[in-house]
Amino acid sequence: MRILICDDDALIVEQLQKYIRNFFEKIGVKCPELVCFSDGESLLADKGEKDILFLDVEMPGMNGIYVGNELKKRNNNIIIFIVTSYSEYLDEAMRFHVFRYLSKPLDKQRFFRNMKDAVDLYNTMTIKIPIETKQGVHTLPASSVIAVEAQGRKVVIHTTQRDFESIRNMQYWLELLPKNCFFQTHRSFIINFEHVTDFDRTLVHMADEQFHAYLTKRKYSAFKEAYLLYLDSTR
Repeated sequence: MRILICDDDALIVEQLQKYIRNFFEKIGVKCPELVCFSDGESLLADKGEKDILFLDVEMPGMNGIYVGNELKKRNNNIIIFIVTSYSEYLDEAMRFHVFRYLSKPLDKQRFFRNMKDAVDLYNTMTIKIPIETKQGVHTLPASSVIAVEAQGRKVVIHTTQRDFESIRNMQYWLELLPKNCFFQTHRSFIINFEHVTDFDRTLVHMADEQFHAYLTKRKYSAFKEAYLLYLDSTR
């Protein structure tokens, strides 16, 4: 993981660095690489990976809204925190799907809660899933799994690449897949929230209507709540 800070306020940069290091110390994990920039131009010129970004709005030269938009075009998976004193930028920031909007001065406990959500999301997007078939083992990002479907005695893993017939049962997949973005909607389906297009009380439509999964009536409320929480965590 590589974490970036872009702000022309040296005190805020120092505070963010401290809070980030404190967060990883608290969870017992070595702090990732931290890189700081004081303007948008130098951030956009950076060639390194950009996983989590803390971005100010009002800076000399390019403003944070423009910079955030450009970075999202290059990498839609970048997790962006907007850090500013100006709430009037909230609507503009939300248009390019920022992850969170943090107000200055920073509240440490709120920062820790949001940082945990960001790390959980990052882990979900980057975790690799081994799919064992009779032909061999295929390793794919968890995010590429659309759904797991039981078809009689077969278990089929539907992915963005192609379908795989797994040698493992549904219980194995239920335990393996990350709980924050996968949900068992029916005894025959485990779905990935990331690929949900829409749903009603009986069906979940996925992958731009190319796939659908059954949704049992007794699970509808729990599914709806879990899906809305998922959407909130990715905003």
